[in-house]
Amino acid sequence: MDFEQIKELIKLVDSSELAFFEINTQSEHIKMDKSLNRNVSENSAPSSATNSVPTVQNIAENIVGKNESVAKNESNINSEENSDDDDTIVITSPMVGTFYSKPSPDSETFVSAGDKISKGKVLCIIEAMKLMNEIESEYDGTIVKCLVNEGDMVEYGQPLFKIKGE
Repeated sequence: MDFEQIKELIKLVDSSELAFFEINTQSEHIKMDKSLNRNVSENSAPSSATNSVPTVQNIAENIVGKNESVAKNESNINSEENSDDDDTIVITSPMVGTFYSKPSPDSETFVSAGDKISKGKVLCIIEAMKLMNEIESEYDGTIVKCLVNEGDMVEYGQPLFKIKGE
């Protein structure tokens, strides 16, 4: 990437609602982090090089598409949050990644609305940098609603589930 492409990429990420952006090529590694909380653990394992290198154009198109879906989700979540009960707990994403509600495509979901859960119960998986991270409940309660759809990209701190605490 030349300097102008990098400047354009910075502008795109800066004007987007993304909190974190990273791109690896065979010759370059660019990481941008706009989040306030810097509790990010680095993976020391070497990443495998891919045959296809994304262009700035492809990245820009993906960012624009993701921002539109994130904006729609945020407006839905904000209207739902205003109608919360006092004993409702919102479980948020601890990282940026792809949300999966089940361990494999042909399996049952980890949890559904109405399910009773206990502390330590796996609620979902978030895939980040090809690593599958199981997200466990920190509370006992009942699932009120899942706020994210299968395969959606989630941001750090984005609400995933509403549970009614016990």
